[in-house]
Amino acid sequence: MAEFRRRMIQLQETIEGWLEQTGIRVESTEVPLVELLLGAGAFRIAGIRIHYQERLVTFTPSFLYGQGVTGCVDITLYAQGERRSLGRLFMRSCDAPDWTYMPSVSPGSRRVAFCEPVFFELLDSLLPQ
Repeated sequence: MAEFRRRMIQLQETIEGWLEQTGIRVESTEVPLVELLLGAGAFRIAGIRIHYQERLVTFTPSFLYGQGVTGCVDITLYAQGERRSLGRLFMRSCDAPDWTYMPSVSPGSRRVAFCEPVFFELLDSLLPQ
């Protein structure tokens, strides 16, 4: 749990660096995480919210252990009163020690390394068309 918390804080710091001087606002939020493998206890963990105009993208921790990964974060876009899943980040897996991303639009596709170009491709949905 401590590692997941630490990595979420680092992820937010990285995102803030990528968005520096863009006018896009990043904030931390605290969310409950119920982990069934750790005795169904509820933990508080940092989530990330990215605001631009009337749109919001959230990075919400969803589980700690499962699906061959350690740490999963749901990424969701809120715009015009609708909610749309953009994908998931996985903190660590047997394939990769760092964050990987899997978009919602192509379930079953391979996870890719979560890096700056992938982040900005994901963030494109935050910007009005």
